[in-house]
Amino acid sequence: MEAAHTITALAALAQEHRLQAFRFLVQQGADGAAAGAIADHLGIPASSLSFHLGQLERAGLVMRVRKSRSLIYSADFAAMNALVGYLMENCCGGATNCAPACEPVNERNAA
Repeated sequence: MEAAHTITALAALAQEHRLQAFRFLVQQGADGAAAGAIADHLGIPASSLSFHLGQLERAGLVMRVRKSRSLIYSADFAAMNALVGYLMENCCGGATNCAPACEPVNERNAA
């Protein structure tokens, strides 16, 4: 990961609603959540949410797919792990035994 991309990602997360939305999407796992569910969870208008999700998407932290008439957003776990990896690449004095950051849980596959 390049420093410029890291700065863009961190800047996108440096806002309360975007950070809350990203954390909510991480909790939802690989299946993600519909934009309406995210807006309800955050208690913000859809127009504001659209702006915030757009910022996270441009930063490469979330992905969007259309399912019928709904937009489903999900956290990009690979991008998140790359960001955390970049921030932690020299942790423990460069030891290679640091644990991976996070792996998504797909509710359908967990059962």
